[in-house]
Amino acid sequence: MTRRYSLPEAWAWLVIFLLAFGYLFKADGLLVLGGVMAPVLLLAWWWNRAALENLIYDRRVRFWRAFPDERVDCEISIENHAWLPVPWLRISDRWPRPVGPEDGSPLGPAHSEAEGLLDMVLALRGRARLRRRYPLRFRRRGIYAVGPVRLTAGDPFGFFRSEVVRRRMQRLVVFPRLRPLRELGLRADDPFGVRPTARRLYEDTSQPIGVRDYQPEDGFRRIHWPATARTGHLQSRVYQPVSGMDVVICLNVTTLEQHWLGVQPELLEALTSTAATLVYEAFQRGHRVGLISNGTVAHGGRAFRIAPGRSRQQLPRLLEALAGLTPIVTAPFERFLLRQAPHLEYGSLLVVVTAITPPELLEALMRLRARTRRTTLISLAEAPPGHIPGVQTVHLPLGAEVPA
Repeated sequence: MTRRYSLPEAWAWLVIFLLAFGYLFKADGLLVLGGVMAPVLLLAWWWNRAALENLIYDRRVRFWRAFPDERVDCEISIENHAWLPVPWLRISDRWPRPVGPEDGSPLGPAHSEAEGLLDMVLALRGRARLRRRYPLRFRRRGIYAVGPVRLTAGDPFGFFRSEVVRRRMQRLVVFPRLRPLRELGLRADDPFGVRPTARRLYEDTSQPIGVRDYQPEDGFRRIHWPATARTGHLQSRVYQPVSGMDVVICLNVTTLEQHWLGVQPELLEALTSTAATLVYEAFQRGHRVGLISNGTVAHGGRAFRIAPGRSRQQLPRLLEALAGLTPIVTAPFERFLLRQAPHLEYGSLLVVVTAITPPELLEALMRLRARTRRTTLISLAEAPPGHIPGVQTVHLPLGAEVPA
């Protein structure tokens, strides 16, 4: 919190001048005037310092995460906990326009076109509280910070003014827009191309439930070394069976062959929306869902990997990561994908979402397929991707119509 006081030195010098000249020249009028102004200035100075001491400004947003075009109520509360009234108060709260009030009229101009100032001028009695409600509309994907707020107040005579900047920020998250599966060219009953003939059980490697004797088909990572040392025979972990497999959405944020040339915003939003839809559908179908991307999350500065999971926080966490995704590329996608492959469980389904399909990417997908990684490629590129043995491909260029 930053506090600033204004002290008009001219008023102080004027009082000194009146008292000094009145005393030197025996001018009773100047002495009386200076004697009246001195306590008034002291009262105004004290009132000005106390005006913001016990003032509380609070924003209460009903939901701080929502999807585009959703409306959320916001209540702004201003409370004066002191008995001393605040004769005038000006509030300037910085708001990002993509999550601003629905009609946009309360927001005044700011230094940036993407932001506006929510200005209010009011007066508060002692021990009073004022509430104002604004319906917010979440317009565009992103993670936005509301604030800081600047409070300006003064004395009732207008001599002094004090200012406080409270840097308590409030974060609002706008998830990517979800699209129907038909718009993605995917079957509603089989969106990932792995429809089984019967319900199959998979193993959740994060939930071991026991050990058993080692079998030839067990992998090296499955061996339980403490149990092996205790029994003298190779022992393998037994994991909790689950009805869904691991689905990892792999998002390539590069929209141009040479990523350093820039980004196509519309294509990036289509990629993010596609990835969010796949994350949501996989989670709803009971799978353990993860996400990797060569883009960076806002204020993160590096590529990210979210391990597959089924907890209650997993879906909001994945959607929030996509909400804050930026087009800053940290590494070529095919190299990044191969580097992340050892961290993924064998048998995982990789769903690759990309807007470009260079030969290097197709080669990387063939190498992943050779490692028994099941892979589905969803391409938003204008040209259809080349044939990749064993990899299901869906070609849906931006703006293309999906046949009914």
